[in-house]
Amino acid sequence: MPTAIPYYDWIRYHAGRRPQQTAIIELDSPPGHSRRLSYQALDERIERLAAYLGSRGIGKMDRVALLAANGASYFELQFACGRIGAIMLPLNWRLTVPELAYIVGDATPKLLIHDAALGAQAAGLAERGLVPAALEIDPERPDSAYEQALAGARPPARRVALSHDDVSTIMYTSGTTGHPKGAIITHGMTFWNAVNLGIPAKITPDSVQLVVLPLFHTGGLNCYATPVLHAGGTIALMRAFEPGAALDHIGDAALGVTHFFGVPAPYQFMMQHAKFATTDFSRLAIAGVGGAPCALTILEGWAAKGVPLIQGYGMTETSPAATMLDAAEAIRRVGSAGKPLLHTEVRIVDDGGQDVPPGTIGELWTRGPNITPGYWNKPDATASAFIDGWLKTGDAAKCDAEGYIYIVDRWKDMYISGGENVYPAEVENVLYELPQVAEAAVIGVPDPRWGEVGRAIVVLKPGQALTAEEVIAYCVPRLARFKLPGAVDFVAALPRNATGKVLKRDLRAAILGHAAPAIS
Repeated sequence: MPTAIPYYDWIRYHAGRRPQQTAIIELDSPPGHSRRLSYQALDERIERLAAYLGSRGIGKMDRVALLAANGASYFELQFACGRIGAIMLPLNWRLTVPELAYIVGDATPKLLIHDAALGAQAAGLAERGLVPAALEIDPERPDSAYEQALAGARPPARRVALSHDDVSTIMYTSGTTGHPKGAIITHGMTFWNAVNLGIPAKITPDSVQLVVLPLFHTGGLNCYATPVLHAGGTIALMRAFEPGAALDHIGDAALGVTHFFGVPAPYQFMMQHAKFATTDFSRLAIAGVGGAPCALTILEGWAAKGVPLIQGYGMTETSPAATMLDAAEAIRRVGSAGKPLLHTEVRIVDDGGQDVPPGTIGELWTRGPNITPGYWNKPDATASAFIDGWLKTGDAAKCDAEGYIYIVDRWKDMYISGGENVYPAEVENVLYELPQVAEAAVIGVPDPRWGEVGRAIVVLKPGQALTAEEVIAYCVPRLARFKLPGAVDFVAALPRNATGKVLKRDLRAAILGHAAPAIS
């Protein structure tokens, strides 16, 4: 058996090489101010937190939960856990206490670190006997319990020998049915993601990334935040995304943002903001998009501003990057998620697990050192997710003759109408062509004649008007008949998770709970 690659401490390395280089900027923390941490200061805080955790008896394989808005605490905890062999458990702060209780009960952390603003959730978990101890963060108070813990710690921390095979983080994926699963993230997965993404995203010590996605999500933590820290660059954190403020930060010459990553929703909301027309994007070298199929209108809108969105594909279980489109191909291959990254393999297969020819839709499978070893406490789910070392992603994809991959949709979001497969993203692309439409989603609903038909859920732009008949009439010459929506609902907003992905399971529950008349 080959010897596992040792784990190395990136922050300690850069603190020795470039101690005064800015590592993290907390924008508007506290409100109206920003806080900057050099690599030296970040290294010292990590060491103090590691020493504090060790003093509480937390060691190898013990979990430490974090329930907080974006802030340096995510990286302080991540690297502090790395020094003592503990495991970070980032929690989605948008979940209810019962939802959090399932995750905390499954992962059994020894300590919960939480924002003061999330004290009620922390108290709810404590009342259920799920949190042995808690530590409060308050960015507006320099004497918060968290800061006092760091100040009173006695470094050095007692280090534990680790390898890339050791567990770094457990990230619970938002399950479409049943309870979420805890994807195991190893130190090696985080390293290989930094390598896989760092090269095509042109990340260097001079890179400055504006981070807007929530850090409890792999897209916020690892696209491209941890790769930037691996390279010795700078990450600027927004506690929460707001499109106007994000555009201000991108256009700020003093901040000098070179990198940005988002799921389609932040790009869509910024594009619809009044400041989009006047923002200076000239310093933005890389703007990546992933997490969901991106509507062509969004890709074209940003390309018109001189910012081609570089699509990629990945998931929590792939740490997360699996494919990426080279920047030079962003315009010519609009809509493509690119090719497999350097240290990752990808296949597109049929229901029997056989490779499909170019142009044929199948399920995307992937393997490599960036792939999860499995799910926490779920051996059956782990076994069913893999075939001969290949992770079955559950995403529908196709590739062209040159090997460029196109993510069609989530496999589970596909519906069958009259015996024909329909991928909602294709229909949504047409809906987004309507100038009155701000947001759109399509789901499949039961139909006595066709088995399933599409249902369009549409959000209109302020001051705009549109009828269901007009929507369907627009689609008629642009889509095959079996793809046409059978009905259209207009709503004030689409349900989204913390990263901006549309929650189609919530739409299905809402739509199937009442019977709106179909439109023939």
